Order: sequence, then C-alpha cells, then structure tokens
Amino acid sequence: MKIATVILGATGYVSGELLRLLSMHSHLELVAAVSGSHSGKLIADIFPHLRSTYPDERFCNFEQLAEKIRPGNKLAIFSAAPHGKSATLVRNALNLAKSLNSEVHVVDASADFRYANADDFEAVYGGKHSARELLNDFVCAVPEHQKVNTRQHAGHPGCFATAILLATVPLYNHGVVNGDIFASATTGSTGSGRTPQIGTHHPIRNSNLYAYKPLAHRHAPEIQQLIKTATGANARVNFVPHSGPFARGIYATVQASCVRGLTRDKLLSIFRDDYENCEFVRILDAAPILKDVVASNYADIGIDVKDGSLVIMCAIDNLVKGAAGGSVQWMNRLWSLADSDGLRLPAPAWT
Repeated sequence: MKIATVILGATGYVSGELLRLLSMHSHLELVAAVSGSHSGKLIADIFPHLRSTYPDERFCNFEQLAEKIRPGNKLAIFSAAPHGKSATLVRNALNLAKSLNSEVHVVDASADFRYANADDFEAVYGGKHSARELLNDFVCAVPEHQKVNTRQHAGHPGCFATAILLATVPLYNHGVVNGDIFASATTGSTGSGRTPQIGTHHPIRNSNLYAYKPLAHRHAPEIQQLIKTATGANARVNFVPHSGPFARGIYATVQASCVRGLTRDKLLSIFRDDYENCEFVRILDAAPILKDVVASNYADIGIDVKDGSLVIMCAIDNLVKGAAGGSVQWMNRLWSLADSDGLRLPAPAWT
C-alpha cells in the first residue's frame, strides 16, 4: 500500500527531518512539499543534504496541491507550519481532500491541535484559533501513552513536552509521586527553528549554557494537561528550560519526592512494565547519553531513587522523537502500520 503524502510548511528543520524519514518509509510516498515562500524551488536547494534523495522534486504552493493528488488517493498530511498558522492550512487541506474523495489522516507538529479546548490554546499562545471545529477530530499525546486511538487525526506534543512526559507519566500511573514535579531540560539550537534569532546565533550559543523563561515556558501547561489526559492526575510541573551549546537533542531531568518504601529496583520495574511494548523507549541501568539518541527516534531513560527522592533522566532528539519522528510514528498508528516503519535509524553517535 502506497499512501500519497503531503508536507505543509515544508522548509523548516522539522520538515527537513520529515523528508529524510519519508525517503525510508515503506508506505508513505511524498507527492507534495508545500511552501508558499519557496514554491518552484528545488527541495535540494533548501536541503542540500537531501540532494541524492530528492534531486528533481520542487516545492509547490497550496494552489498547486490539487494537481499533485489523484482523486480517491489515500492521503497522509503532515503539517510543520508555525503555531497559529497551521490550523488554517490543515483545514484547507482537509477540505481539498474531501473534494477529491480521499481517505485522509493528518498529523500536526505545531501547537494548534495540542489542546482539546480552543480557549486553553488561546490563553497560552494568544490570538484566535482558526479551526475550532476540527479540535474534536484530533488526539494529542506521546504515541506511547495513547494505547487506543479513537480520533481521525493527531497533534504531536512539543519536544520538551515529549521528553518530560516520557519521564513522568509512569510516575502518575502508579501513584509514586508526592507533591510537585521539578523538571529541568536543555535543548539544542534547532529547537528555536530555522529563522535566525539571537538564541541560535553561533557566537551566543557556542560554548554557552543558560536558562530562559524559568517557570513560565508555554510547554508547562501542555505537559500538565497531557499528564492529566494520560493518567487523570492533576500534576504541577515546575519547568526550567535551558539553551545548550549543541544543534540538536534534549536532555531532561525530572525530580520529585516519592512515596515511602519506593526503591530503585521497583521504579525500574514500573518503567520497564509501562514501556514493555514500546520499541522506541529504552530503560537503562545508567544515566542516558545524548549522543546515543541524536538523529534517531529513540528515547533513553535513566532512573535513580534515594532518601525519599526520585530522579528520572530522559534523552531524545528534539527534531525526531520530539517532532518529525514522533509525527511519523503517529501517522503509522493512524494508518494501522507498524510504529517503526521509516524510523529504525540508529543514532550516528559521533555527531
């Protein structure tokens, strides 16, 4: 089965990773990379590292998209458009799919479909949600935490959220936490997107480390909502993000007080049981190392417990597991394909 695949907002870092992953997918076949600002340009001119894979393919604008899709095609649509703009593009693409009688699933990597309630989205991101009528058609979760899917489309959590959710949901599933969660996470510069800004400027970022938006980052309410969705718990997450001196990856450290009698062996057993059938989550006997996961879809988790406190460490690639790879994993689920299709790339290690 070949499924015609479209990427909306196709020129950012997440889109570059989607294009790379799709080139190795058994069932998802790129038919259109949509970019209004780069329409007509070669994909290889924007992503030179993909020249051997897409030597002749060009970006198209949205008006040209209908020419790329055959009526009745099975259709997979990824949106990597910016927050606040993605919802409109998704709505227009779904209307087009309907007019072409296409069976369609959407995975949105922006924040536009992460909240079930438009008011919650607007409170965090500002501005009006442009496709409120579609919210009930989307589920938002880390794929490993959504055992049964009853929605047609998916919104992927943010990269910080993915790492922290993987580290915390088992804690609430088994009621081993007392009080607040304290999370610190360091991200690479690609997390700020492709458009240059002070936070990704090499003289600032290189050989540097700094916190930003402490206790005020917009991923915190998202994490709290998704913990509640997955476990029913009303968690309070005190989150301090950091900018690291590397291009890609996230290293998250989560700390909390734990219930009396909890041991490291018991907590390891909890995590291993919860993620037993999750190919891309690896529970380690030691602290994870970022280079072991960068450029892959794997999440490595390490655990320790001492004197009534616990610590969970989670390393992921922000562009893959935290965005493009997690989105492909979701699309595989929506089409009842193997979770791993297109995603079994090992980390290159010496990046």
